[in-house]
Amino acid sequence: MEKETNQSGNTQANNPLHGVRLDTVLNYLVNKYGWEVLGQKINIRCFTSNPSMNSSLKFLRNTPWARERVESLYLYNLRKDEQRR
Repeated sequence: MEKETNQSGNTQANNPLHGVRLDTVLNYLVNKYGWEVLGQKINIRCFTSNPSMNSSLKFLRNTPWARERVESLYLYNLRKDEQRR
């Protein structure tokens, strides 16, 4: 994700994930979909084979491409939730 700087010099002003912890993102998605469906939406082993919060967080913190997919699904769902309001 590209960072943009606003007039006050804050590089995170336009980042909707700023301040959102990875465990919060993952908890949201697991609560919404469950591990099985989440593993179907994002086909990575930490979601499909013996999934756990700790192992998934460890993998996502060390694997940028997987983290990007999880964050994208989270943002997609947030936008969808906002449209329903």
